[in-house]
Amino acid sequence: NKNIHTIVKELLTRGENHDATKLKTPEVEKFTEVTPLLAASTYGTPEYDGFKKQLGEALVHHYANNRHHPEHFKRGMHDMNLVDVLELFCDWAASCKRHNDGNLHKSIEINAKRFDMPPMLVSIFENSVQLFE
Repeated sequence: NKNIHTIVKELLTRGENHDATKLKTPEVEKFTEVTPLLAASTYGTPEYDGFKKQLGEALVHHYANNRHHPEHFKRGMHDMNLVDVLELFCDWAASCKRHNDGNLHKSIEINAKRFDMPPMLVSIFENSVQLFE
């Protein structure tokens, strides 16, 4: 019981503070400009990647200050803890909902390759998609 509450408490804290850096300089200006372009594009396409590059230093800052992104760590997902991974999965699900043609299954497929995810973790993510449907 105590261990479950430890995880839940950490997740609630993460939920309260999730992506708070996007609301302040140096991120807010660029994310305000580029997020609508990202939402109108298809995740994983060259167009999407081009818009993401426009975020520049704002995205570098975002990754450096938000540990639910694999880019935060030297070894990517291999350095993340369980709460980081849970927050990451929730973030992917939310991001898919912001895209006009978002698809969490497709996002998992793309990111499995992008972040060298082990097959078991990919399966766990796939098995969890129904939680957000």
